[in-house]
Order: sequence, then structure tokens, then C-alpha cells
Amino acid sequence: MRAAVLREIGQDKLEVLDDVEAVGFGPGKVRVRVRAAGLCHSDLSAMSGVLPQPAPFVPGHEGAGEILEVGENVTHLKAGDRVVLCWLPACGACSACKRGQSELCLAGFMNAGTPNFKRPDGDVFGFAGTGVFAEEVVVDAGCAVPIPDDVPFDIAALIGCGVTTGLGAALNTADVEAGSSVAVIGCGGVGISAIQGARLKGAAEIVAVDPVASRRESALRFGATRAVAPDALADAKQQVTAGEGFDYVFEVVGRSATARTAYENTRRGGTLVVVGAGAMDDFLQLNMFELFFDEKRILPSMYGGGDVLRSYERIVALWRAGRIDLEGLITHRLPLAGINEALDQMRTGTALRTCVEI
Repeated sequence: MRAAVLREIGQDKLEVLDDVEAVGFGPGKVRVRVRAAGLCHSDLSAMSGVLPQPAPFVPGHEGAGEILEVGENVTHLKAGDRVVLCWLPACGACSACKRGQSELCLAGFMNAGTPNFKRPDGDVFGFAGTGVFAEEVVVDAGCAVPIPDDVPFDIAALIGCGVTTGLGAALNTADVEAGSSVAVIGCGGVGISAIQGARLKGAAEIVAVDPVASRRESALRFGATRAVAPDALADAKQQVTAGEGFDYVFEVVGRSATARTAYENTRRGGTLVVVGAGAMDDFLQLNMFELFFDEKRILPSMYGGGDVLRSYERIVALWRAGRIDLEGLITHRLPLAGINEALDQMRTGTALRTCVEI
């Protein structure tokens, strides 16, 4: 079968190869025919080494498709079922799951260390235990979440990561208060989803911050009340909050520099929500006095900060009701053969989300 493979960390191009095999099928597993995949910035971060991932590997963790085969002991799925692939499934038994913090379950991370593909010259890993830039993937049954027949594969793919992450940051982690002021730094697919979440919660002012003009224009269509380049954030802060700072600031880039900017633009007593996934050696510097004196809440948000299965259901319901726009997030479509063009679209900010049709 065909799959897009990164041979070594640090390379910026993928190779679309036709000698890849999905492996590991057996009890408790399912084999999935991938139909659509979205590109998330985390894929680029894994390719560059910002996020740890063994190589060679197949990137892609935002995907949807249909079940081809189920292994023994899998009773809730059958061949032909439409599914979204969840890269962070909850085990339901660990201490995090029992506390109601299933987004912190580590069971899914264990999948990342086991190869789920192979080529004639050796094993190949799947990013985050999935690797959806491939025609087929074998995953634990808990990674395959059934979706209703009326949800298109491309929409379902987005729910697999970006939309759940951004929307959940506003709805779950921050629990944005109606009438509040919000700034979102970084307006790709995840940032736009955070904007939609803040709008749903009734934020009065939502300022989108991004260096790419086309993304700023998109943010206005999705609910931002104004959109500015990073060097205009100070003016927006003055105009919207009289210089006090925003009630909520979402950092959706994953860098200490933008997290520091987000902190400085959060009002005293306000909330900074860290959504972007950054590097382990990139440190955010805060002094002990400002932490005490400003009483700003710093809330990291992992995968939307809530129960993933419930989040999927809620997103589908909101989409069906026309309360959120998911179709509009897909600005480009390409076949698997065009994966490197899709990566460039993400690097340059040309695309909010590129759908790879597999």
C-alpha cells in the first residue's frame, strides 16, 4: 500500500512509497481504510524534532475512514463502520481516567513506541501511534471512534484533533465567560476553532492575532471581532481593554516567546490558556513576584481539556445545528501524492487546513 514516510528526523520532505504494510493486527485491534486526513502543525513539529517521535515514521494523526476488519474481542465495531481516528484514546482504568481527566491518560502514548508499519528494509512507526498519511492503518480498537453516516470523512478528520483541541480549549479549559474579552494568538485551524469556541460562549470581543493576512481575514469570518498582526496587538489591547489586558488569551503557537506575549496581554486576574505544543527545551520565563502579584491563571490545555468521546459528540451536534463551521476550515484539498505541497501550505500559513484525500 501507499504511505508518506519520513526517513529521518529533520528532513522537510516526505516520500510517498508503495511498499509499506500496516502491521500489528490481532486481538483488540482494527484495520482501517483511511479516507481523509488533515494536516496539523504537530506533524511538522514531529518531522523537525520539536516533538519526540521515533523514525522512520508515517506522519498524520488527524484522520477518518472505515473499518476493514476487526480483531478478536472487538465487539463495538464491525467492517464497514465509519470512524474518526483518535490519537489519544482513554483506557478508562488509570488514575487520570478515574478522576475524570481522560485527556491526561497515558495509554495512547504507549502506542507511539510500537511500529505499526513495515517496509522491506525494516520497521516504520506511525506518528502518535496512528500515522494516517497512509491508505491503511492498524490501531487499537479504542482509537477508532464510530461516527454517524451523515458526517463526511473530511469533517470527521478535523474532529480527530484540531477542532477538538481548539474548541475544547475555550469550552472546557477556559470556560470563557459571556461578555468577556478574548485574544487568540495563532490563527490556524486550532486557533480558528478556539475563536469559534469563544464566540459560542458569548465573548463580547475576540481579537485574532496572526502574521498572515489571509488567516486574519479568515478569523473575522469565523467570529473574531477584529484581527491584527502581532505588532498591532498592543494597540488592540488599548482599544479593547483600555490597556488593562484581556480576560482570556489563548496561545496557539507553542513557543515561549508567544506565551510570554500572551501572559503580558492577559489582565491581572485573567486567564492564559496554553494550547500550542512546544519543544521540551523551550522554557517560559516568569518571575516569582509577577506570578504572586498579578494572580493570572495559567491553564495548559491538552487535547481540548475534556473527555474526548464527549467532545466528539458535542462537535457533531454543534456542526449539525449550524453553530460551528467545519467545512470552512478546509481551504485546500490534495491527494496523497501532493503531501509535500500540503506541508508547504501549512508552513507558509496559506492553508487553515489542507484535506489529504487518500
